[in-house]
Amino acid sequence: MGWFDYARSAEGASIEVINIALFPLNTVLFPGSLLPLRLFEQRYLDMAAHCMKTSEPFGICLIDEGSETGEAVQPHPVGTLAEITDWEMEQLGILQISALGGKRFRILSLEPGPNKSLSAKVEIIPHNGPCPLPADKQRLLPLLQRIIRDLGNDRIPEPHRLDDAEWVSYRITEILPIQNLAKQKLLELEDPVVRLNILEKYLLQRKLLA
Repeated sequence: MGWFDYARSAEGASIEVINIALFPLNTVLFPGSLLPLRLFEQRYLDMAAHCMKTSEPFGICLIDEGSETGEAVQPHPVGTLAEITDWEMEQLGILQISALGGKRFRILSLEPGPNKSLSAKVEIIPHNGPCPLPADKQRLLPLLQRIIRDLGNDRIPEPHRLDDAEWVSYRITEILPIQNLAKQKLLELEDPVVRLNILEKYLLQRKLLA
C-alpha cells in the first residue's frame, strides 16, 4: 500500500486510508487552524524533512497517555492532518514550522518507528461539504469577528467562512480557554450544529453572549 489507498466500508462506501507519521501533542489541531511548532527532537526533525520533501501530511493527535518528549505515547484515536506551510531554521537543530490543519482522521493501527517515532494507518473522516450557519446561530458571529480582528490573519488565516457552521464552530472552539479533553470531544463530533449548540450554551453561561 502506498501512503494512501482506498478501502470499502461495510455499507460499500469508499473510505480513504492513508499511512502517516504522527505527532502527538498536548494540544488539539482543528481543520483550518494554523499551528506554529518548534521542533528539536530528531524524530520530528526527520518527520518534517520527509513531509517537506514528499509534500505528504503528518497527523497531529492529542496525547491520551504519556508526554510530548521521551517515550512513545498513546494518542487519542481522532486527530487532524497537518500540512507544513512555512518553515525556518532559526538555529542548527531547531526547526520552526507552521502546520495548517486539514481533514480529520481516525486511527486504525499504530506502528512504532525509529527514534521512538510513531506512525499510523488511518481512515479519513469524510467531509460532507459546507453546512450553512443556522439563522439562530448568527448571534455567535460578533464575538468571533472581534476575536479575528484581535488575533489577525496570521493566527486565523483567510478565507473566513462566516457562513459555514463547521468553520465557525472550529474557530470558536480553538480559541476558547477550555481543557484539551473538552476540545478533543468537540473535534470528534460529526455534526457542526451540535458543536455550535454546545458552544452557545457555554458562552451564555459565562455571559459572553448578549
